[in-house]
Amino acid sequence: MPETTFTGPDLTTFLGLDALGLTAVGQHLTAKRAVIECRMPIGFEDPFCKACGAQGVSRGTVARRLAHVPVGWRPTQLVVRLRRFACTHCRRVWRQDTSTLAEPRARLTRSAVEWGLRALALECMSVSRVAAALGISWHTANNAILTSAQATLLDDPHRFDGVEVLGVDEHVWRHTRRGDRYVTVIIDLTPVRDRSGPARLLDVVPGRSKTVLKTWLSQRDQDWRGRVEVVATGRFHRVPRAPPARSSHRPGRSWTPSTSYP
Repeated sequence: MPETTFTGPDLTTFLGLDALGLTAVGQHLTAKRAVIECRMPIGFEDPFCKACGAQGVSRGTVARRLAHVPVGWRPTQLVVRLRRFACTHCRRVWRQDTSTLAEPRARLTRSAVEWGLRALALECMSVSRVAAALGISWHTANNAILTSAQATLLDDPHRFDGVEVLGVDEHVWRHTRRGDRYVTVIIDLTPVRDRSGPARLLDVVPGRSKTVLKTWLSQRDQDWRGRVEVVATGRFHRVPRAPPARSSHRPGRSWTPSTSYP
């Protein structure tokens, strides 16, 4: 076994901040949260005004707080110090560009959003647990993960490739206060048939009826529908429950079967 080569401890690389273009310059650790102070590298100040092209003057710094990937299930928060500039010609004010760090007006870094999506999709964690690990609210985590899933998974043009066995079933969401909400779940059962992997989720469509399935299929092209060999689906109506069987046993009395079994 080759010997392990150690390097000096570096908080920037340990937290993956170098991939975001940040450098850790300080830390404040508590039992509930780890706060890391960061700065953008030199050369990314962008001191020129994008409106008139004149060079701006420095107007101090501002702090942007972002949730980052947790370490040891303790929420990690980044306090990024950004330089602010003001144009002496058109009076425009701007700050350093942080598009590589996070989305505009976002409260999570790009690494935190990717971590939350992986935890939800691959580790089967709930949104509540992801939000608690990141130290943010449920709605903030849910909105960020849904936006990332839409761009990463749902908008992928190749996610319908190779589908030959289609599975369709209904599902009900019971965490809403306005009653039950039914959806139609569409999955790819081709890997299960070929024994090459688990089933893949293709889409979740609101509603549960034949019209929902027909509308979804009509949105696919004819070549794709022609490659589908099998569609495994259930009935789109509620099946009444059978009445419970009556028992000859009465409460308070002993009962012995008339026939003995070996």
